[in-house]
Amino acid sequence: MTDKRMDKIFPFSPTRRALLAGTFGLGAAALMPKGAHSEVDLPPVLPLENEDYARARERFQTHLLRKMSAPEKSEPLGTPPGARRVTYPGGPNGSIELVAWLSEYVPEKKLKPAVLFLHGGNATGDGHWALMKPYWEAGFVVMLPSFRGENGQKGYYSGFYDETSDALSAAEFLENLPGIDKDRFFLAGHSNGGTLSLLAAMTRKFRAAVPVSAGVNSWRYFNRYTDELCFDESNQQEFIMRSSVCFGHSLKCPTLLLRGTEERPFDADHKLLVERATSVGTKISHRLLPGTHNGVVPHAVDESIRFFNNFV
Repeated sequence: MTDKRMDKIFPFSPTRRALLAGTFGLGAAALMPKGAHSEVDLPPVLPLENEDYARARERFQTHLLRKMSAPEKSEPLGTPPGARRVTYPGGPNGSIELVAWLSEYVPEKKLKPAVLFLHGGNATGDGHWALMKPYWEAGFVVMLPSFRGENGQKGYYSGFYDETSDALSAAEFLENLPGIDKDRFFLAGHSNGGTLSLLAAMTRKFRAAVPVSAGVNSWRYFNRYTDELCFDESNQQEFIMRSSVCFGHSLKCPTLLLRGTEERPFDADHKLLVERATSVGTKISHRLLPGTHNGVVPHAVDESIRFFNNFV
């Protein structure tokens, strides 16, 4: 799939907005609506938390100052070709019913490997699902969940924190479906979904994870997208709990970080995450693939299949 084709699939996504800013030399503020927040100060040294991320989540609760839907225009979700529409109880505590798409499969005595894929942007659509085809062709059951506040659904956008709860709830839903092999249960995600996949993989164990074009530093993200700030920015812990780089030691499975060669580079942040993860023996690697932020996705899906097959 070409980069031009990918741009048609994701014409209004936040990641597309980032591409436009980089391409035309515009600052992020130039693309922000009036009344947006001021820039977020990036800490000179990214904190390293001693506590495990899963334990930290048990005692932390985000404080939302703005109750808003996901910040992306989107249509109500239908059922794209090749998918079965299901609903799962979004987190925490199953309080929100959310839509997900599941590949068609027949439960058999021989259990099937599965992939939970977390989409990019702040809304989902048929184009995201079309990218999942290689997974089911390779023998994986694949599920693509939507998140709170997306596509007209209930719940408030929280900027990655409560959405991580949704991702974890989607994982529990998928792995407990009939015929799914819990020992071959994988995680992947792109862009915002890559960010969520890292946070989810620091909360519970998957067999392996492949975050694509993931953000690991929430200060950097919200410095670019100040209009998406909905939590108490005066509390540094709010940023820490959304930054996987602060919990590198918490990764609970082998992880492959992928990114496109033409993306805006965040090498220092990713390098720091890798260093912090490897310091405690986690198997993690980082690889560049040809392409832009959106154009890299088909290559990354293929690469993730090769990576997951090492564990199948």
